[in-house]
Amino acid sequence: MKLYEQQELYVYNSLSKNKEKFKPIHDGSVGMYVCGPTVYSNVHMGNCRTFLSFDLVFRYFKHLGYKVRYVRNITDAGHLENEGESGDDPILKKARIEKLEPMEVVQKYTVDFHETMAKFNALPPSIEPTATGHIIEQIEIVSKIISEGYAYETNGSVYFDVNKFDRDHKYGKLSGRNLEDMVSNTRELTAQSEKRNPQDFALWKKAEPQHIMHWPSPWSKGFPGWHLECTAMSTKYLGTQFDIHGGGMDLKFPHHECEIAQAEVTNKKSPVNVWMHTNMLTLNGKKMSKSTGNSILPDELFTGNNTILSKSFSPTVSKFFMFQAHYRSILDFSNDALAASEKGYNRLMEAFRSLDSIKASQSSSIDVPKWRQTCYDAMNDDFNSPILIAQLFEASKYINGLKDSKETISLSDLALLKKTMHAFIFDILALADVSAENTGANNHLDGAVDLLISLRNQARVNKDFKTSDQIRDQLLKVGIQLKDGKEGTSFSLN
Repeated sequence: MKLYEQQELYVYNSLSKNKEKFKPIHDGSVGMYVCGPTVYSNVHMGNCRTFLSFDLVFRYFKHLGYKVRYVRNITDAGHLENEGESGDDPILKKARIEKLEPMEVVQKYTVDFHETMAKFNALPPSIEPTATGHIIEQIEIVSKIISEGYAYETNGSVYFDVNKFDRDHKYGKLSGRNLEDMVSNTRELTAQSEKRNPQDFALWKKAEPQHIMHWPSPWSKGFPGWHLECTAMSTKYLGTQFDIHGGGMDLKFPHHECEIAQAEVTNKKSPVNVWMHTNMLTLNGKKMSKSTGNSILPDELFTGNNTILSKSFSPTVSKFFMFQAHYRSILDFSNDALAASEKGYNRLMEAFRSLDSIKASQSSSIDVPKWRQTCYDAMNDDFNSPILIAQLFEASKYINGLKDSKETISLSDLALLKKTMHAFIFDILALADVSAENTGANNHLDGAVDLLISLRNQARVNKDFKTSDQIRDQLLKVGIQLKDGKEGTSFSLN
């Protein structure tokens, strides 16, 4: 029996605004599409939070035994920053600034994105298509929407008729917006004259002579609208209706709203069963954004080369910090929060590593199978990583009690505890054992601390408690805590 047959998973659906019992369209299989990066600059930590959240979802589905097809695109063309501008996208602007070909920009920042995700120990998606690799599919969708009467061509550009769609279907069902309110709040923008209505969005844009990236089409040499690519790629690889579509909260409107409209016209059905959206990672109380400069890059975090933090933090500690908040909650990025997460991570890993030295007894003082199910219950409640981490800390308390002979555990329960903690720490949360990764450096550290412990022990033998306490206190100041026990003095990193 597969694990997914034993566990009831509930997922919050942004469309229904409720948690729903997850039931895949095809038994034993999950189709999931996530909007990937627009590769015109380095991904910042806010971007990373979204992709790591869906890596967690991907890993948990795989852990439960599902066959998962995870599609995450690369936006390398057609990302209009607003519907009233000239047609430039960020990639073209960056190409002009850096005096590169647009595809050089795409390659440079795609490689950076992949390297960053690897540092976070994120799995690659099953399929990673690009917008430029699916121009034909996008043209076909535009032609279909025109033939259905929901799009019109003007001066070589094609626009989706939002008013007509709203009359026949409903525009704004995902974001909860009313078209009448959108109309009244719409600013007059330049280059809107060729549209019938300001809310209409571009399916195909005629390229200006200076526009570098363009392709032939029945309407003009041009390029596809941003919203179109995800409809083309998601349906190509997952079918006209699939299980999950994910992305950041900022994509709910207009991007995902437009996807729904395009797909409903093209395929005559709602494209997605469950819409999932991650919330913002803020910095200094404000949304992280490349355009405003209020952001921090992963490498700035990992190296400590920034003006925000007091020290560097490893990728796994950074991820642990992000998973201590639910993916639908706003999380504020700060030095104190990261430092606290680092201490918590070290305590958790220390407890896990000490399991190898635990000796089994005839019986267990706690119900290990019951605790194991609480871990699954946390993940089954809309992938609630902070509750899962709280349960792992409960296990750590139990392990510390075993080390101090205050608790007991049977041989079978010890094996189950090890297996469960390994699965949730390394397979699902995908944390790395930083201590194990830095064995060489740790060996030097261990030797230095052991020497100081030896000097401290000698001072205690000589009743030089001032020196003994000084060694202990100085080590504590640099994050090394000494622990005196029956079998001598040990240390941990805080």
